Amino acid sequence: MKVQRVFKRFVVGSAALAFSVLLIGVMLEPPAAGVDLRAAVSANLAVSGVAHPVTAVLLNFRGYDTLLEIAVLLLALIVILASGLEALSSRPRAVDPVLQTLAQLAAPSMIVVAVYLLWAGAFRPGGAFQAGAVLAAAGVLLHLTGLLPGWQAPTLKLRLGLTAGLLIFLAIAAAVLSQGALMQYPPRQAGMLILLIEAGFTVSLGLILAGLFLFISRDPGDPT
Repeated sequence: MKVQRVFKRFVVGSAALAFSVLLIGVMLEPPAAGVDLRAAVSANLAVSGVAHPVTAVLLNFRGYDTLLEIAVLLLALIVILASGLEALSSRPRAVDPVLQTLAQLAAPSMIVVAVYLLWAGAFRPGGAFQAGAVLAAAGVLLHLTGLLPGWQAPTLKLRLGLTAGLLIFLAIAAAVLSQGALMQYPPRQAGMLILLIEAGFTVSLGLILAGLFLFISRDPGDPT
């Protein structure tokens, strides 16, 4: 048995090392793009509703992919909830008052950073995914310092928050069908609609990413 465990570790370690070397090699020498769309994006940036090309691609020119990305994340959380995973540990954690104080000071700043990233995404690097990740990190930080209990089950309000981004995106996509395409925003309203979508994304992504941790790390004694 011991030999088998050593052999399995060797095989897994070797495969991980080979994959890492291959990934590094690909990153150092990326293949040339088959189609260069930078000129097309720049030419149509004025009608996208935003001033940053990445946001224009993610929320306008390539909106289908972004819609599916949040759907996949939400599906991953649903699978975790449906699997009925047990709590990782029911043992009480020692809480450091200094860490709690630092977390209480850091959390509001992280919320401000998330709002800034959401607002800045229209004209510089940022956007809903980055803002949602910062919000999720704030929730995990508060949980690790004992200020936020693990989530036992999604309440109605939490379910609405988890699905808000996807539902808003679908509602806007259906509302603009009169333009002739599923996600073809009217140029004059494109900026406002993208901001609304990103705001919903920020809330949902923050809750989904935090939930992937808080639903698993809950303790049986935590409130629902």
